[in-house]
Amino acid sequence: MDFSTINWLAVIVAAVVAWLFGAAWYMGLSKPWLKAARLDPATMKRSPVPFIVSFIAELLMALVLTLVVGAVTGGEPSLLAGLIFGFVLWLGFVATTLSVNHRYQGFGWGLTLIDAGHWLGVMLIIGAVIGWFGPPAGAG
Repeated sequence: MDFSTINWLAVIVAAVVAWLFGAAWYMGLSKPWLKAARLDPATMKRSPVPFIVSFIAELLMALVLTLVVGAVTGGEPSLLAGLIFGFVLWLGFVATTLSVNHRYQGFGWGLTLIDAGHWLGVMLIIGAVIGWFGPPAGAG
């Protein structure tokens, strides 16, 4: 793995923008998501931990997507490559995992669509930011 292809600023910006997208997504879909997840807001514990874990996960996703796009493009990521690999990795790993997990957990397809839609947005945003920023300054 060539870590010299990592544009660290792009990784951080991608994670921040993806996290903000998630906040907007779930605020907008909070009622259907709570219903689909069978959660009662009155009994839910309030904690910053899920938000912290989400951001760390999105940092890792941005790093991994950067490495994948960098490896495939020879260290020259582009917007199109970022979007394509964001979509392909979402389809191959995220959408399939959520579909399987939610079936075993007894949740309906509504929850899967809301969560999968969120992660599709996250992966496309991360891919777009990584591709738009391009290689790190001085690379090449």
